[in-house]
Amino acid sequence: MRVARFSTGGDPRYGIVDDDEVVVLAGDPMFQGFDPTGERVPLADARLLAPVIPRSKVVCVGLNYAEHRKDLANVDAPDNPLIFLKPNTAVIGPDDPIRIPPVEGRITHEGELVAVIGRIAKQVSAENWSDYVFGYTVGNDVSARDQMFADGQWARAKGYDTFAPIGPWIETELDPSALEITTWVDGEPRRHGNTRDMIHGLPELIEYISDIWTLLPGDIIMTGTPSGLGGFVHGQTVEIEIEGIGRLRNPALDRDATS
Repeated sequence: MRVARFSTGGDPRYGIVDDDEVVVLAGDPMFQGFDPTGERVPLADARLLAPVIPRSKVVCVGLNYAEHRKDLANVDAPDNPLIFLKPNTAVIGPDDPIRIPPVEGRITHEGELVAVIGRIAKQVSAENWSDYVFGYTVGNDVSARDQMFADGQWARAKGYDTFAPIGPWIETELDPSALEITTWVDGEPRRHGNTRDMIHGLPELIEYISDIWTLLPGDIIMTGTPSGLGGFVHGQTVEIEIEGIGRLRNPALDRDATS
């Protein structure tokens, strides 16, 4: 089931994507269940929004694919999951522009599988991890790469407004263990991998993260990016596709640009 958050000009609404239509729901299904109103909206008339706005946090996992670790040979990776946070103000949705701040160096794309938490998760065992996942979406862990290395930590370089695009919807019925992930910039392939190659899979990640932070419904976990380097600049478009979910598209604009 594909759960969308969308607008037709007014307040955000929720619905289930059914081919070329959206079955409108009475409220957020994460909290109010799947209660159809009887209304259907043509998908072409709906502006898709970020499918969820995290209640408290965006949890990210760094260097979670072996080939990507080779891309960043100058960065030491611990044996345990390398986790960090983005603020929820970094989240944007499909077709929203990634706003490039006036910083020196590269702005890079990191296409990732995103798990959306559906229940309060605290000290969850790896055996029960799936009980706490509402579904999955596509994410882009945008990074000011040179700023990461200059600062010696990642909060500023990865936490700018618009640096966490997610979408286009949440797929609730999916096996996340072996999904192809591809990233393009202006149609040129840049990154490719498969979730089977994660060093730390979702059971381990949810157990590890929920032992540190209580996860709230709507919080998201960005699970790491596969191999591939290269950045993007003003005027280019980043697209990320994950098998079984869909494609997320975002144009890039300098922060002060009007178009």
